[in-house]
Amino acid sequence: LAAGLLLVFNPPAYAHHSGAMFDRDKTVQLTGTVVSFGWTNPHSWIEIDVPNASGGSDKWGVECNSPNTMARSGWRSTTLKPGDQVTISVHPLRDGTHGGRFISVKLADGTVLTDMIGYPGQK
Repeated sequence: LAAGLLLVFNPPAYAHHSGAMFDRDKTVQLTGTVVSFGWTNPHSWIEIDVPNASGGSDKWGVECNSPNTMARSGWRSTTLKPGDQVTISVHPLRDGTHGGRFISVKLADGTVLTDMIGYPGQK
């Protein structure tokens, strides 16, 4: 009964874990410049400026896993810094806005990182 009441009276916390907004049938490669890297709970974030066809750039927001999971996958709070050139793979947002769920990042030195232990392609 208590668990049911928590779900009824706290729907945002329960809904937070839905991944329905991401199109897991699509993968998009984003090559650009890191604007910021948020090493925060419950999800870390990467903001990246990606050049567009009109000569400008589009800022993408990329949701990652928790810092705890990322640390176990080899990440540190200093892994990405503003100005770093990277290629990030994401499952894009279904609504077409510039955002997605992180899959992997290729750093300038060729290192590939994911945010899930044992994820394919992780070094």
